[in-house]
Amino acid sequence: MDDKKNIVLAVLLTAAILFGWPYIAEHFFPAANPPATKIEGGKTTPVSQGVSPVATGPAAIRDRAQVLKESPRVPIRTPKLTGSINLKGARIDDIVLPTYGETIAKNSPSIRLYSPSGTQDAFFAGFGWQGEGVKVPDANTIWTAEGTELTPASPLTLRWNNGAGQNFEIRFSVDQNYMITAQQKVSNSGTGAIAVKSYGYVSRSTLSKDPDTWTIHIGPMGVFNGAANYDVDYDDLNEGPSTQSFQSTGGWLGFTDKYWLSALVPDQKTAFEGQFRKGAGTQYQADYSVAPTVLAPGKAVTQTARLFVGAKEVKTLEAYQDAGIPLFDRAIDWGWFYWFEKPIFALLHWLFEHIGNFGVAIICLTFVVRALMFPVAQRQFASMAAMRAVQPKMKALQEKYKDDKPKLQQEMMELYKREKVNPLAGCLPIFIQIPIFFALYKVLQLTIEMRHQPFVLWIKDLSAPDPLHILNLFGLLPFTPPSFLAIGVLALLLGISMWLQFKLNPAQMDPMQQQIFSIMPWMMMFIMAPFAAGLLVYWITNNCLSMLQQWWLYKRHPVLSAVEAK
Repeated sequence: MDDKKNIVLAVLLTAAILFGWPYIAEHFFPAANPPATKIEGGKTTPVSQGVSPVATGPAAIRDRAQVLKESPRVPIRTPKLTGSINLKGARIDDIVLPTYGETIAKNSPSIRLYSPSGTQDAFFAGFGWQGEGVKVPDANTIWTAEGTELTPASPLTLRWNNGAGQNFEIRFSVDQNYMITAQQKVSNSGTGAIAVKSYGYVSRSTLSKDPDTWTIHIGPMGVFNGAANYDVDYDDLNEGPSTQSFQSTGGWLGFTDKYWLSALVPDQKTAFEGQFRKGAGTQYQADYSVAPTVLAPGKAVTQTARLFVGAKEVKTLEAYQDAGIPLFDRAIDWGWFYWFEKPIFALLHWLFEHIGNFGVAIICLTFVVRALMFPVAQRQFASMAAMRAVQPKMKALQEKYKDDKPKLQQEMMELYKREKVNPLAGCLPIFIQIPIFFALYKVLQLTIEMRHQPFVLWIKDLSAPDPLHILNLFGLLPFTPPSFLAIGVLALLLGISMWLQFKLNPAQMDPMQQQIFSIMPWMMMFIMAPFAAGLLVYWITNNCLSMLQQWWLYKRHPVLSAVEAK
C-alpha cells in the first residue's frame, strides 16, 4: 500500500514540475537566444532573424534609405561603428555595428542600432541647449560642418549662428570602440547677458525586442550617485508616472538591450538631472540637463558629454569604467551574484581565447569546477559509505519504533552522532553546483562574447537551443516541434547521462526517493531542452565526470560497494 502511495506521489510531483515549469521559466528564466540555425531535409541552414514589422504611428513608416538621402550628412567611420550624423538637428541617427551580424550567415546584414525618425525602429541621440532670452538651435536647424567625416583620427565640428550674436558649436570625436564625445560650446558676442544650459537625449520609437525578465533587465537604466538603478522599466513608464527623474553628480543613463547599450555620460564633475520619459504610443526618451550658465557679453562656456552606442563587450565596458565612468560594467545585469559570475566569465573567456572553441572552453571549465570540488565529493562519498554501513542498524530502529515516530527520530539522531554520520553531507555538492550553473546560465544569456559561438557539427550557436530535434526526425519531417517538446540530441544525452549517473549512485533507502530519482533524468530532459546548448554541454560533461569520479571513489570506499552488492 505504501509503495503504491509513493508511486502516486512521485508521479504527481513529477507532473507538477514538468507541466508547471514552462510558466515558472517564462517569468524567471528568459529563453535562450533565438535559434541561429534550423535543420531542413537533414541540412543545417541559418534562421532569418530580420527586423519584425511594427505598428505604424500617425505618420507612415518610410524607407530608411530614402530618409537618409533627404538630409545633409557627415559619415562616421571607425573599426566598430559606421553610419552618419544628420546635419539637420545635429542628430546621431544612423549607426551600424559592422562587426556583429543579425544571424550567423556569412551574408547576414550587420546589426543596426540607430535609425532616423520616421523609419522603422527609429532610434537616435543628440545634444543641444535650452536658453532664456536667446534663440537656440532645434530639430530643424541646419548645421555647418567643418570636416568631411568623423573618424578616430579626424574630429568633426558643427557650427551655427543664431543671427543675434550667439555662436553654437558641437565638436564631435570618436574612439576606436563605441564612445562619441561631444564638446558643446556657446559664445556670446551680443550686447546682453544670456542664460543657457546644455542637455543630451536618447530617443527610441519602439520597445526592445528582448524580453525584460526577473533575471535580465531590459529598458531604461542608469547609474546615479554611485548606485546602478534597474528600478524603471517600460511598464513603469506605461502604467505609472510617464516621467521619472533623478539627480546626480557623476553617473550615466540610457537604454539597455540584452547585448546593446545606448547611454549618455554627462560631465562626471557636474551635477545633472536625468529623466526617463514616455511620449505618445511607444515613444521613449532618456535625457539629462545641467544647471543654467549665465554668459555675459564676450564670454563663452564649453561643456563636455559623451554618448556610448554599441555592444556591451565586457572588457570594453570595464575599460571605460576604469577611465572614470562609474559602474559602467553594470550595464550588463549580472544580478545578485555579480561577485561570482564575473570570475566565471573571466575564466571561461580566458579559456576561449586560448582554445579558440567556446564549446571546448565550456568543457574545460567543467573540468576545472570538478577538480575544485573533488575534495567535497570525497567527503560526500565517505558520508554515503558511512550511511550505508549503518543501514542495518537504521532498519532495526525503524522496526523497533515503527509506531513511535518522535522516538524513532530521536534514536536515529543518536545513531548519527554515535557513528559520526552526517545525513546531509551528500547534498553539499548539489548546493555548490547551483550557483555555478546559474552563473554559467547568466554568462551565456548576457554576454555578447558568447553570442553566435559555434561548437561542433550542427551546433552553430551555443547561446541558442539545440536545433536538431528528435520529434521531427532531425529535420527530415516538415514541421518544427513546439518548444516544450523540442527535445534535441543534447537534451537526450543529458537525460541518458543523468540516468546512468543515478544508476551508479547508491540506491536510496526511501522507496519514494528511488521512484523520484528514476523519473528525474527524463523530467530534466524536458525541462532543459529549451535552454542554451552551452548549458547542456556543461551539464552533460559534468555528469560524465561525476560518473568517472564515482567509479574511482567506489574503489576508494569498498565498504560502499560491499553494502550495495549485499
